[in-house]
Amino acid sequence: MAGMPEDSPGEAGGTCRSRQRERQASMAAKGDISSGVTVAMEEVVRPENMKKALDRVCANKGAAGVDGMTVEELTAYLRAHWPGIREDLLKGTYQPTAVLRVEIPKPDGGKRPLGIPTVLDRLIQQALLQVLAPLFDPHFSDSSYGFRPGRSCHHAVKAARGHVEAGYRYVVDIDLEKFFDRVNHDVLMARVVRRVKDTRVLRLIRRYLTSGVMVGGVVEARREGTPQGGPLSPLLSNILLDDLDKELERRGHRFCRYADDCNTYVKSKAAGERVKKSITCFLQRRLRLKVNEGKSAVERPWRREFLGYSMTPERKPKLKVSRNAEKRVKEHLREILRKGRGRKLSVVIGEITLFLRGWIGYFRLSQVRRVFEELDGWIRRKLRCILWKQWKRPKTRAKKLIALGIDKARACESAGNGHGPWWNAGASHMNAAIPTRWLSSLGLLSLITEHRRLAVLT
Repeated sequence: MAGMPEDSPGEAGGTCRSRQRERQASMAAKGDISSGVTVAMEEVVRPENMKKALDRVCANKGAAGVDGMTVEELTAYLRAHWPGIREDLLKGTYQPTAVLRVEIPKPDGGKRPLGIPTVLDRLIQQALLQVLAPLFDPHFSDSSYGFRPGRSCHHAVKAARGHVEAGYRYVVDIDLEKFFDRVNHDVLMARVVRRVKDTRVLRLIRRYLTSGVMVGGVVEARREGTPQGGPLSPLLSNILLDDLDKELERRGHRFCRYADDCNTYVKSKAAGERVKKSITCFLQRRLRLKVNEGKSAVERPWRREFLGYSMTPERKPKLKVSRNAEKRVKEHLREILRKGRGRKLSVVIGEITLFLRGWIGYFRLSQVRRVFEELDGWIRRKLRCILWKQWKRPKTRAKKLIALGIDKARACESAGNGHGPWWNAGASHMNAAIPTRWLSSLGLLSLITEHRRLAVLT
């Protein structure tokens, strides 16, 4: 980027030195510890690495941290200050800023704490991640799917269904209580140091773990946990829980783990109880993590959910949207629809469709279409209900129904029937006046049609 210092994140290098560093990073990524090559801070601040990190942070956007600096202001800030920041990183004296604590709603109705680092710290964490991930990721378990390149929730869900189809028809569902808030720093750093030897890198990671949290304008010290919100946190969680993966593999278990969601599949209830007890003991003693006994269980897979999906109890189980996911999507849609009375229906439909595209994209693996058909009907009825409320008086309702093709006698009778909006939204006169094709012409997405289209592409 024009105007930035020579060694700034915006400047792409091409010297022999940088090529040598690339070769060293490649050897480190392959786990060639015997060569004596390991991650060094020089790799982190390498111009190519910082430029890539800057592009990623700018693309992700996100809110400002405690200093108020936005992503748009970051490049100009780096032009003026990057040489000094780089020098502090190389000397091992860089001090991260406290993260801003916010709370976001959880699916179960609770609140999840989220830590927002400053954009500068997000940049440095992203640069660290890009160097550390190739060093650790090749050694992670094949049954670990969270926050890894080329892997997703869909891969985890498909693998889970495969285990059940293979005859492992009980699941040990372990819930880690406030996992990201309870990570023990010493236990985590002991696992990081297995592959990272540069004390400057280790010191920087530790400082990110212990940097304070600003709550209500007051900075509080943090002695445990990896705050969700920073680019480095997902990798650190995988590094810690890789010990759990390796233990499950050593015992020969079939399992799927996505971040702190870990399901182990066994053939009997008794085996599941033994596994649950031993895993709980391992997590508490070796990793110092607390298991939420109230939410953990040994159960049939079709009575539990994994990443929003459940499955049918057939010999060859089918994936389906879980009951809780059904409830959550309706709650979200209600929030959108609740605002609809004072707005044009096309605006409401536009907001609904935007949300539904993402939702059906995630649940495109579902092989049970009932929920999509029911949601389609429920959404259409809700939209007709909005119109009925907007028309308000019987005279207006009769006039609108006539304009939409209902004969005068029927329109007048329907407009003054005395029933409530929800009843009328499901009645034949509103279905005839506001047919599905009319709502589709305003842009309403049909879940069942979109699911069929995505199923062909999947």
